[in-house]
Amino acid sequence: MSKFKKKADAKQEIPTSALPDIIFMLLFFFMVTTVLRESSINVKQVIPEARELTKLQKKSLVKHLYIGEPKKTEIWGKEPKIQANDAFIDTKDIILWVSREKAKMKEHEREQITIDLKVDEEAKRGLISDVELQLRKANARKLLYTTRQRVEI
Repeated sequence: MSKFKKKADAKQEIPTSALPDIIFMLLFFFMVTTVLRESSINVKQVIPEARELTKLQKKSLVKHLYIGEPKKTEIWGKEPKIQANDAFIDTKDIILWVSREKAKMKEHEREQITIDLKVDEEAKRGLISDVELQLRKANARKLLYTTRQRVEI
């Protein structure tokens, strides 16, 4: 007889009672930290390419204007439109839009507002220059043109 007894095959199961709690904590964490898109884009856009690009430091100061042909041409026509937030606006409404966007910002940041123009590469230059003129009148002089980075092969 041997001095050592053979151990019985004991299976140890992993306790799973805490798994639902962990899953709900992770779900809650991702729901709180995820930033959803602020507005849905209703204009078609093919962004032009550029070589010299810089990144923004403070994205909270950037407000977006989209210029291009509407996606639903049967409703809004084929003429290029200006979209601010979720609505189409005219060039004459840009000053009002800028003043509303500035009102949402902190007082010391209002003069640092940057307008991001996301313009379709097929858009007419006349509409873009009208938008730029209205932005100058609204004292929003920092403009940013969104582009794609050109890949050199």
